[in-house]
Amino acid sequence: MELSTFFSRFRKLAFVLLVLSIIIVGLFYIALKPKEVLPVFQPAMVTPELVDESIQYVKKYHTIAPFSMINQNGETITEKAYDNTIYVADFFFTTCPSICPIMTKNMFMLQEKLAHLPEIKLLSFSVTPVIDSVPQLKRYALKNMVDDTRWNLVTGNKKEIYQLARKSYLVVKDDGDGGPYDMIHTENFVLVDKQKRIRGFYDGTQLEAMDDILRDIELLLGEK
Repeated sequence: MELSTFFSRFRKLAFVLLVLSIIIVGLFYIALKPKEVLPVFQPAMVTPELVDESIQYVKKYHTIAPFSMINQNGETITEKAYDNTIYVADFFFTTCPSICPIMTKNMFMLQEKLAHLPEIKLLSFSVTPVIDSVPQLKRYALKNMVDDTRWNLVTGNKKEIYQLARKSYLVVKDDGDGGPYDMIHTENFVLVDKQKRIRGFYDGTQLEAMDDILRDIELLLGEK
């Protein structure tokens, strides 16, 4: 065998072995790479001003408490409507002139982006239930093209809403003026998993945050 022929075959063999080595290393990397898991948020992990002082030091087992509200269609909505369901929640009011219109627009964007996943739900609590009656919520829902099958705008007892915001969803500031607008809500969207645990907080006024929510929903869908 000529020397040139030998080296030609050797180069081919070396190339094949190199490709196989790269593939094997890649497969090992994929197999051994830790699977990304979203955190399970506890009250102790959240800014204290957004958490009721009675639970600020809770470090485990936090879940969304039972509730009973009325939606834009006059239907009673309880936590059971979200059993075994991944959903995004926020707190708003229909006459809010600042961040709420942006939040509602972004929630609508999620509604449209998640059209292929009807099992993912949306939930918006009014922080001014005296103003946001069922007819008012219905007008707001129609104006903002809310899909009634997956997105509830709810009103109810103000004290219950406040307790949910402070003790369950951890998104409302404590200070207020005692009037109808004394629940100072934040721009946060809250991602809740099938076990009613908080898995993420997102700025509901930022488009980039919507991409983060969509990505994290995919991660939750992959959890067993």
